[in-house]
Amino acid sequence: MDFEKLNIITPILKAICEEGYTTPTLIQQQAIPVILEGRDLLGCAQTGTGKTAAFAIPLLQTLYKERTNLKGQRIVKGLILTPTRELAIQIGESLEAYGRYTGIKHAVIFGGVSQVPQVNKLRSGVDIIVATPGRLLDLMNQKYINVSCLKMLILDEADRMLDMGFSFDVKKIISRLTDTRQTLLFSATMPKEITKMVDAILKNPVKVEVTPVSSTVDTIEQNVYFVEQKDKKSLLIKLLKNRAIESVLVFTRTKHGADKIAKDLAKLSITAQAIHGDKSQVARQIALNNFKLKRTRVLVATDIAARGIDIQELSHIINFDLPNVPETYVHRIGRTGRAGMVGTALSFCDREEMGYLRAIQKLISKKIPVVEEQPYSMRFA
Repeated sequence: MDFEKLNIITPILKAICEEGYTTPTLIQQQAIPVILEGRDLLGCAQTGTGKTAAFAIPLLQTLYKERTNLKGQRIVKGLILTPTRELAIQIGESLEAYGRYTGIKHAVIFGGVSQVPQVNKLRSGVDIIVATPGRLLDLMNQKYINVSCLKMLILDEADRMLDMGFSFDVKKIISRLTDTRQTLLFSATMPKEITKMVDAILKNPVKVEVTPVSSTVDTIEQNVYFVEQKDKKSLLIKLLKNRAIESVLVFTRTKHGADKIAKDLAKLSITAQAIHGDKSQVARQIALNNFKLKRTRVLVATDIAARGIDIQELSHIINFDLPNVPETYVHRIGRTGRAGMVGTALSFCDREEMGYLRAIQKLISKKIPVVEEQPYSMRFA
């Protein structure tokens, strides 16, 4: 199947062809026709499967067809909510690319920076807003944003957004929207905890589940190291002596832990930077760009900050701390092994994390091989 068979209009089809898109991914094949029909949709697909294009393309097409018959002031018709600044920026870049020939305008709204440029952009008139919940609600309260005519609401990475404490803000935003809107909810994982929220905001949705949350990409080699917490840093340093690890995303549980690891590696002349929610927007973008351009070999991140990191040639993922939510493991390692490329996911497991490991292996229905030959192997009594 190609994009033409999905009834994509010429201006968008031309743009995505220029981006090198030829064959739609499974999530795109299944989601785009449903969205163009005006149906609500619940989409579950792992990172790297093309979720952004799956909702951005039909959103642009729907608004383009409306705007051809409209004149005068632009009115916000599309709203995309996302949990992090990085992901908001990434979605904005996708809208810019896919919609370059449509005349559709968008604004990216997030906190941690001055609101003045964002307000100026809104005043110039936009059709679509991509936003993090907190800043959006703030600007709505200041009367800078009017969503009374909204046609389409999209919640991306919905599991994290609702799990990160945004539930209250999201509910307040939704309460101000028209009931006639079309709602799309996309997520890499779909924990049972958010089922009630899904039922409350979607109306008779079509469910599209391309890759079950329990599955991991076959091209990713997975291994686990049993190691005491105090020895994790030493093990990480030893692994990084292997130059075959060209670029690595290291996951930690806390912001403090991410900072400490990055500083300790830098002292050993290993180029590393940390990225998490307490960093300024400028600092986060610099760290991310350095990593993408391979100026930095190691990027240390928390789960929240890692949303929106899209790097095609990432060779390794290291779970310095195992996640306490097993679905998060699937999401983390999905950062490597993209587009059929091989990747490696290494996990450090201390005594207190053994339960996390068992939960992960139960979810993915696979026993992760243990690396026995390593100098910091944990002794079991």
